[in-house]
Amino acid sequence: MKDVLLITIDSLRADHVGCFGYDRDTTPVIDEFAADGHTFERTFAHACSTRPSFPSIMSSSHALMHGGFEMMTEGRTMVAEVFDDGGYQTAGFHSNLYLSADFGYDRGFDFFYDSKTDPGTTARIRQFVKDRLDQDGLLYKLLASAFDTAERTAGINVGSAYDTATEITDNALEWVETADEGGPRFLWVHYMDVHHPYVPPAEYQREFRDDPISENRSIKLRRKMIEEPENVTDSELEEIVDLYDAEIKYTDAEIGRLIEEVTEAWGEEPVTAITADHGEEFLDHGQFSHYTHFYDEVMQVPLFLGGIEGSGRYDELVGLQDVPATLVDYAGLEVPDAFQGWSVRPIVEGGDWPRTHVIGDWSDRQGENRFGYRDEEWKFVRRDSGEELYDLEADPDENRNVIDDHPEVAERLGETIDDHVRAIDETGSDLVEVEMDEDVKARLRDLGYKE
Repeated sequence: MKDVLLITIDSLRADHVGCFGYDRDTTPVIDEFAADGHTFERTFAHACSTRPSFPSIMSSSHALMHGGFEMMTEGRTMVAEVFDDGGYQTAGFHSNLYLSADFGYDRGFDFFYDSKTDPGTTARIRQFVKDRLDQDGLLYKLLASAFDTAERTAGINVGSAYDTATEITDNALEWVETADEGGPRFLWVHYMDVHHPYVPPAEYQREFRDDPISENRSIKLRRKMIEEPENVTDSELEEIVDLYDAEIKYTDAEIGRLIEEVTEAWGEEPVTAITADHGEEFLDHGQFSHYTHFYDEVMQVPLFLGGIEGSGRYDELVGLQDVPATLVDYAGLEVPDAFQGWSVRPIVEGGDWPRTHVIGDWSDRQGENRFGYRDEEWKFVRRDSGEELYDLEADPDENRNVIDDHPEVAERLGETIDDHVRAIDETGSDLVEVEMDEDVKARLRDLGYKE
């Protein structure tokens, strides 16, 4: 059995990766990794943001199945559980609280770091205020308002919403050094830096601009892009993209350090997958960040596979549900029947590939459901406000809704969505509500999530 390393990057859109054709040198490490390994050029998430996307990465299942993405219920088979049952030592490292143990993401891990118990100095000060003051009292409300106002108007980042890539890598490598010799080992590392707020180190900003943008300026830009996207100027957009690209290059360097030291410590390169949970919007459709849209700037993600024989680039349609199945397969374990994805081994070895489309789903707590369908030719979106259809060959940027021109296509793809909804109902269970403490809610708001 082979050691396995899964690296996920939050908010990394595929077209900002060098080997996917980007004109900036954002990903030299990943580009070299891709050249030596296997690149899947048309990989898509099954959802448009972290919470509904990660069930596919960690359990090869759709977001709305098994009670929804609020909690990883027992109906899902977590990839770490497969490795654990197969005799692997397992560890996971991340700092996105929606992927914390509270939501069931620790299942199958011998060691699990989610940063919940280590929120950082400023966040601890904020928690100290909450612990010591009556939250209904005037003083508490004044101080809480001051935190928010400081970030909005002065650009003061009051408490880190996530651990930096350096910290995550350091923590993961500490476990790598202490893991039992001989393996086998499964390690998952998730990097948050490419997610806003973009506050990359100055040295990485200088790769793309003469003068680094201050942290205060970065935080104010973040506020404006989230709260007033229509008022972001062209020059401000350039600054935001510079910051985003600098975060990518910083994360890329830390990924290089991680892979190099893991390989050295374990004696050989593990089977390694590098991917992202979703992309990011930069006014492609009028917004920033990654809202509940199913456009390709959010849905298309990079996927690379290394530590196996050969190299190549492939244009078959792949979904993130195929990632856990692939890792389990190449580790020499049996892929669970509960997994809805397929191992990409047939693509690599020139065999038949069964996937013809990717379906995404999402819902809110008010009962609205949204669905997206994508194949090689069409994108179909269903939401409460109506349906959309895009001809991806004629309109790859998805600017013209042609549903009135092709009602027969919309009907056919709508029937596929109907089948998907029935499959969701068949796995249905009572929705699990997770109670979050106020500090967790505050840190999630710092990342732009709405409760």
